[in-house]
Amino acid sequence: MIDANLAYRSRTRLLVSPLARPLARIVLAAALAASLQGCVEMMVGSAVVGAIAATDRRTLGAQTDDTAITVKAEASIPRLIGEAGHVNIASFNRKVLLTGEVRDEATKAAVEREIAGIQGVQGVINELDVAERSNYSSRGNDALLTGKVKASFVDTRELSASAFKVITERGTVYLMGRVTQREGKRAGEVAGGVSGVVRVVKIFDYIGEDELRDIDKRS
Repeated sequence: MIDANLAYRSRTRLLVSPLARPLARIVLAAALAASLQGCVEMMVGSAVVGAIAATDRRTLGAQTDDTAITVKAEASIPRLIGEAGHVNIASFNRKVLLTGEVRDEATKAAVEREIAGIQGVQGVINELDVAERSNYSSRGNDALLTGKVKASFVDTRELSASAFKVITERGTVYLMGRVTQREGKRAGEVAGGVSGVVRVVKIFDYIGEDELRDIDKRS
């Protein structure tokens, strides 16, 4: 590749005017800067992903499985629900939470069967509503509530915000995570105190205080 580029420049050197050469240098410098920037972004992105994985209380295997489960589920659901509904997938520690709206009970059951059949899934929590598809305004409000709950966890010193997965649907906040009974109770109180939250549903994998201390030591 290098030899070919050198040969090309040799053949075209006489065709490049003196005025064009400074411009060529600028273009080359810009291309090099863009290339280096891409490398930096990749390194920073990898560092962030690594940091998140290190603070996650799930095993690396569970994190990998949850990602694969989510991808497979999101690919298969549209053919079952069509345009009449929308389904959100949240996989944590190989347990899948289904929220959203579907057109009838048969579709609700079909979605649950489809998800349960995905390799690695160990449980399905079916919170789908048989109702009209929610609008963008409702989903935007849910996203805002999720952000508020997460911010409240950050502000609460006795909680590790990274230990919780927060999902909001029509004002109902679902909490997932590997937490102690103490953490789970406090998280429910904090989430329930956020303005606009209608209900809090806790879907936790509970661990003991000793296991939490071991996790903290490894982090």
